[in-house]
Amino acid sequence: MTGSGAAAPGAVTTASGRLRGLAAITFDFGNTLVRVDRAGLGRVVEVTAEAVCARGGIADRVAFLAAWAEERERQFREELPRFREVDLAQRVSRVLARFRGVPAPPANVPWDDVAAAACSTPDDITHVVEVYSRAFVAGLPPAPEAGALLARLRARGLRLAILSNWPLAATIDTYAEASGWLASLDAIVVSQRVGAIKPHAAIFAAAAAAVGDPGRRPSCTLATIGPPTWSAPGRLAGGPRTCTVGRTTRRCRRATAMRRPCPTSSCGLWASWNRTSDEPRREPGATTA
Repeated sequence: MTGSGAAAPGAVTTASGRLRGLAAITFDFGNTLVRVDRAGLGRVVEVTAEAVCARGGIADRVAFLAAWAEERERQFREELPRFREVDLAQRVSRVLARFRGVPAPPANVPWDDVAAAACSTPDDITHVVEVYSRAFVAGLPPAPEAGALLARLRARGLRLAILSNWPLAATIDTYAEASGWLASLDAIVVSQRVGAIKPHAAIFAAAAAAVGDPGRRPSCTLATIGPPTWSAPGRLAGGPRTCTVGRTTRRCRRATAMRRPCPTSSCGLWASWNRTSDEPRREPGATTA
């Protein structure tokens, strides 16, 4: 899990040496600290649809769910190739516009977001976004040992952060507070705030800065934990010197070797790490959304 050589200043060491040189760890949010599967997200959208229909103006819940799914996929097609996070408020605006007289453009034609926004008030958008966020926090519980592991690593002197691609940073803030994680965390770094998604170097640089930029030291002192591909740091030029803790890799690779995505953890990782004291072992992963 670490680079070789002497431990960096402030880094943690243990009798086993398995944490030697490691100063900070970032954890992904979805499918690492909390399991996010299609069924769970589906329930969140169902709750959102019910609230929107109850508020009035949209009578067909099934049609709302279909429009939501279509606009979600459109956003991913448009934004992910640009390494940009999708905008939840924008999705809400587009979905509401479809029910208020603005036809959805063809799949290969961009939305006129000015025209879409004119169909709703700011309160309309805020209401739907807040319902969605509350439904997520209430409906998707944290992985069982997440809080205990964060607290134990914090007690060892490690700096910890959440590093996640997520369309609404406030949801992660609220979730972390409700789960009692804030005392263990130095930072919550979210793509919506940074303006770039993993695996772009900018978001890893933001995370490194948030935990004190341990990657500037000679040894590998920042580890990332999260689902495949998205948590492989330094894949683009200018990324910080980091390494990745992986489901199939019992020790992290040096940052200089990180030239392609590594298989990384999902929910099983930190639970087995907790049981085996310092080192993760291979376990089945969770289904991702």
